[in-house]
Amino acid sequence: MEIYEKLREILDAHPSGAPKSKAFEEILRILFTQEEAAVAVHMSFKDKDLADIAQACGIPIDEVEKRLERLADKAVVYARVKDDRKRYGLLPTIPGLFEFPFMKGKDTLELERLARLWEEYHADAMGIAFAGNPTPLARVVPVYESLKAQTNVLPYEEVRGFIQKVKYYAVTNCACRVSMEKCDKPREVCLIFDAPGRFLVERGYAKEISQNDAIRVLDRAEEAGLVHISNNSQDRPNFICNCCTCCCTVMRGRTQLKHPHAFGISSYESRVNPGNCTACGLCQERCPMTAIVIGDEAAVIAGEACIGCGLCVSTCPTEAILLVKRTAEPVIPVTVQEMGLRAAQEKGKLDKFIEIMQR
Repeated sequence: MEIYEKLREILDAHPSGAPKSKAFEEILRILFTQEEAAVAVHMSFKDKDLADIAQACGIPIDEVEKRLERLADKAVVYARVKDDRKRYGLLPTIPGLFEFPFMKGKDTLELERLARLWEEYHADAMGIAFAGNPTPLARVVPVYESLKAQTNVLPYEEVRGFIQKVKYYAVTNCACRVSMEKCDKPREVCLIFDAPGRFLVERGYAKEISQNDAIRVLDRAEEAGLVHISNNSQDRPNFICNCCTCCCTVMRGRTQLKHPHAFGISSYESRVNPGNCTACGLCQERCPMTAIVIGDEAAVIAGEACIGCGLCVSTCPTEAILLVKRTAEPVIPVTVQEMGLRAAQEKGKLDKFIEIMQR
């Protein structure tokens, strides 16, 4: 089997997917040389000791290290040091192979070409492959201001509470807006946490920040009308992207590709108190899903289209809109591991995924 197709099949075993496409073959050829791909096909999504990878490859360890370091410097594989030993792991397509290389900007012809190929791949296959079937890998987390008046809000349901479990914070550029360049929304608002964040900082793709800095990033994103999207689990966030509907790969899975499980909605939905509403239209301007219509006397929200982001709540000058718990709350996996295994099983790739993880 041709080496790039073999690598694609391994990447496709991940719940994020990597369906076959001419565009993706070109992407892999840009990201990996043949020699680098020959090492990558012996790796796992779980990081492995350098010596173990070299043994699996049958290539001298010094040569394997050189190839893996080149890939890590390109942010195409994950790298860390544990117990004074170097370890490396594969990155999935999303979040990973698509986002990480763009986090320094799009200042080379190669990155320009990658941007066009990823957009082609999104429309052709990747946007649908990443979506849930039905369990999504990403979900909306409401903005903080929209839930201040609520009681019994669980930590994973509100963005500030969700990031309190994090030990390491990093901020970087939004890869979607860097690659698409469709709007002038803030770019340096992508938050990556703990080990992946540390890796990106070490390789020059992100910068370390404090928890207070992270909260300021969230506030700036909310002010700009961006939607908080994180991994679809209750335990801890791996990332919080702050997304627009014109550039975001995940959000466009719902708005453009019309996939109902492109991402998970929040546990809340917006409700209007007509007595307080002045029909000013600010909420309609802020709604990323065009779920709000301004009537003669008040705003009207189409509940089935509301994703529960809270942007309409935080902008309402008369406090006429609030978030309320949905009657049918979405089921959010307890852990990242549960989310991944459930999504893999639903997509018919659980056995292959476990095989790759157990390498």
